[in-house]
Amino acid sequence: MHVVLESLDAGAVRAVWCDDAGTPAEELELDRDELPELVAETEAEESPRWVWSDTAGWYPPLLAAGVRVDRALDLRLCRRILRLAEGAAGTPIATLPRDAWDAPPPPAAQGGGLFELERGAPPGDAVAELARQRAAVAASREPGVLALLLAAESVGSLVAAEMSHAGLPWSAERHRAILEDLLGSRDGGSRPDRMEALAQRIRDELGAPGLNPDSAPALLKALQVAGLGVQSTSRWELQEQRHPVVAPLLEYKKLHRMLTANGWHWLDEWVHDGRFRPVYVVGGVVTGRWASDGGGALQLPHSIRGAVVPDPGWKLVVADAAQLEPRVLAAMSGDAAMARAGQAVDMYEGIVRSGAVADRQEAKYGMLGAIYGGTTGASARVLPRLTRAFPAAMGLVERAARDGEQDRRVRTWLGRTSPRRGEGAADGPAAYDETRTDAERRRAQQDARSWGRFTRNFVVQGTAAEWAMCWMGALRSRLWSMGEREAPAGAVEPFARRPHLVFFLHDELIVHAPEELAEEVAEAMRVSAAQAGRMLFPAAGVEFPVQVAVVDRYADAK
Repeated sequence: MHVVLESLDAGAVRAVWCDDAGTPAEELELDRDELPELVAETEAEESPRWVWSDTAGWYPPLLAAGVRVDRALDLRLCRRILRLAEGAAGTPIATLPRDAWDAPPPPAAQGGGLFELERGAPPGDAVAELARQRAAVAASREPGVLALLLAAESVGSLVAAEMSHAGLPWSAERHRAILEDLLGSRDGGSRPDRMEALAQRIRDELGAPGLNPDSAPALLKALQVAGLGVQSTSRWELQEQRHPVVAPLLEYKKLHRMLTANGWHWLDEWVHDGRFRPVYVVGGVVTGRWASDGGGALQLPHSIRGAVVPDPGWKLVVADAAQLEPRVLAAMSGDAAMARAGQAVDMYEGIVRSGAVADRQEAKYGMLGAIYGGTTGASARVLPRLTRAFPAAMGLVERAARDGEQDRRVRTWLGRTSPRRGEGAADGPAAYDETRTDAERRRAQQDARSWGRFTRNFVVQGTAAEWAMCWMGALRSRLWSMGEREAPAGAVEPFARRPHLVFFLHDELIVHAPEELAEEVAEAMRVSAAQAGRMLFPAAGVEFPVQVAVVDRYADAK
């Protein structure tokens, strides 16, 4: 059963009960401030799948009112998948004129009044959109697979909202201590002490007493005047130079990034009441990976992870999926030899034992080259040996690359489909490469070979993202059941005494758990990873082990 929620004028909400095909059976109109009670009662009595325009708009106010839901369908996320999905290409939803359901979702709620849903909520009938999507799935070539993808994406949106609600436990005091240790004290200056000392060394080495090293044009000019043959101030170019300014300048750039990305200003803006609450964007990258729309949650440097500490009486349980993308490649391709290598806890060591390569470093570089299209250096030297040892796996990514070069679309295991070259310019073939400039990204749009590297990576990275969402979904259910002995459902704070997810980074999860449940949570993380593997690849014979640590600081997990 589905219950569709729609925002009406004058502060009202419509709830429509629908059957599994999306056909309405009954409906109810109510004030928005009555909705949490209705959702809580219906959730307890009927356990429906809630359907709404955007989880980011509807769910945070419910969580703030103490209401957690088990299942939901995010229509806007699902529309985006169905629009491009190769399996649904022949259905009406693939050829509809673009409308408000195709627009980007509104930003996640960051405070404010209850149910501020007018911020970009699509006009029109959510019930009709549900029916269109259900019909598209039913008429697709692989309805079961596509339905699983839509469910997994929607579960991901629930997890994202719950993690932002609960927040990552964070000690502002420890963060400040880390900053002072790395950058120096501020003492009223424009730069912290250690950075100012480095800035002065840079000026001295370049003979430029008035230089501001934060100004890229001024710095580049000073470098060139000093005889350095550089065309930019990038770290990659500087590392090739032999000059006494290089070492202090590289150190200054590293500290400057820390200051701007996670310094005192970041701390004041993003950490409140002992919690860091980032804004996650589910499916924010074209491959299906998440992105962050604020706070830089997906780029937390190791140097500040010592500030991530649990509450008294709680633990952080950190799990990392080992060599996720190579394992996904082995499972997708049905390569029996690579599957045997993937039965090892360390798959790279398993590849070494297969005789394909000499050591673990070769195995790692070779697999990264296969997945990301490395054509030079160690990757290029190892790839021929991997191709001989694992022909099915290497053949899969090579075919994906050739398809991209010839402007054919490729798909993930569950059917998320890549755009063609020139479509989705904001995502682009270099979306996974954060080192590229905007100009390089634009050039890559027109570069068939770059697009081939993108499609090669798309099939593996996108499927790994699907596995991760299945892992999160399975773990989320286990954690909720595990905590029922500690706090009743519908408590003012849903996660008051329950272990709950607080952080996600592509192949890594953190659960904030009561100390007495920490080891049970660790086992649940392992079991859920295995369950996700069986869900996607029931006959592949590939293991998906996770390395789990129970710690008092995130920095101690690795």
